[in-house]
Amino acid sequence: MQQLAVVILAAGKGKRMASDWPKVLHPVGGRPLLAHVLATASELEAQTRLVVYGHGGEAVRTTFAGETGVQWVEQAEQLGTGHAVAQTLPLLDDAGVALVLYGDVPLIRAETLQPLVAAAQQGSLALLTVELADPSGYGRIVRDEQGRVRRIVEEKDATAEERRLREVNTGILAVATAKLRGWVAELDNRNAQGEYYLTDVVALAVRDRVTVEAFTVAEPEQVLGVNDRQQLAELERFYQRRQAEQLMREGATLMDPARVDVRGTVTTGKDVVIDVNVVFEGTVRLGDRVRIGPFCVLRDAVVGDDVEILSHCRIEGTEIGACAQIGPFARLRPGSLLAAGVHIGNFVETKQTRIGVGSKVNHLTYLGDAEIGAEVNVGAGTITCNYDGADQHQTVIGDGAFIGSNTSLVAPVRIGKGATVGAGSSVSRDVPDGGLCLTRAPRKDVANWRRPVKPKKG
Repeated sequence: MQQLAVVILAAGKGKRMASDWPKVLHPVGGRPLLAHVLATASELEAQTRLVVYGHGGEAVRTTFAGETGVQWVEQAEQLGTGHAVAQTLPLLDDAGVALVLYGDVPLIRAETLQPLVAAAQQGSLALLTVELADPSGYGRIVRDEQGRVRRIVEEKDATAEERRLREVNTGILAVATAKLRGWVAELDNRNAQGEYYLTDVVALAVRDRVTVEAFTVAEPEQVLGVNDRQQLAELERFYQRRQAEQLMREGATLMDPARVDVRGTVTTGKDVVIDVNVVFEGTVRLGDRVRIGPFCVLRDAVVGDDVEILSHCRIEGTEIGACAQIGPFARLRPGSLLAAGVHIGNFVETKQTRIGVGSKVNHLTYLGDAEIGAEVNVGAGTITCNYDGADQHQTVIGDGAFIGSNTSLVAPVRIGKGATVGAGSSVSRDVPDGGLCLTRAPRKDVANWRRPVKPKKG
């Protein structure tokens, strides 16, 4: 089978974005537009991926510095799509097939493109077209009486009759590299925009009696590009609708599919319930029967079976064991590891903290750099004083310990198994197993004390 090279055109400035960023770095679903296209090329198992960059090119290359297997080709002057493809030809193998995609058309599916690649491998020039109710701004597909594609005419060069055509060019095409090389060499810029149009290769293919196969995409949103922020927002909504549908197919109930945002990858178990305005970022795994309340953000999290996350929680870099209950208004920061049955209540924050089976931290507490055993009760207002201004220090609390409210645990410190710390204590030395620690200052009462009074202004 012929090797596949995917050429991604990503050199446009995107003036209508009114941004200092290159257009292809603007995000959809939490990832740059170009990242989606590169991922699609990988799904197609392309042996070669080339990105043509121009405006803001160094920023684009820096953003994708960790992307392996990508070759970067600079288009110093933006002289049209045909000129952009011409820059890649020295890197392409004439024995292979080239598929041309666009860095600002992020939601094209691999399964939509596979028929084009197959047709090109059989010797055809394969085009992807779409029918639009309003084709304004797009090049029109011109067919003959037998329905065969004869050429593509750009709107600025089209006649009034041609502008009434609703089938338009998406710009996506696949063809044998050797044929593409010859046709690109013949392109000229005698047109309204003074550019070298890649679309002109269609007429050249017809001239050379190469079969032109047009494949029409049924889902127009797949081929919509981004030229301004309104179009970016429209694609974001389409992308999120697609993600919501996938979650529901996997077994999740979404209280309102229009108010869940996936900005990464989410896998879900059965009978999961997700309330409104929940945001998923990074990689999130949800077990069976997880319930997530409204206004929560989960980023790079693993959530076990039967966990309930109440409203307004932020969970990041955290693993939560089965049957735990979190929130409302809890913040679990990276490195938090909660065992089964843990309760984390309102206005509790954890960081780099392990909490054992059945332990409870129900109110107004900060736990950082801590190791907490099983069946521990941490009272309201407890904090681990883990940072001395230079280094982080650890707090260890043994199984079955009881920490009274308004306690400061000055790390490094160890609270033994079954130990009790009285409310209002500041603990800076270890507490032995089964011991009681109290550090309250002696009470002092002053009878008939009068509070100072400000003198009245004259």
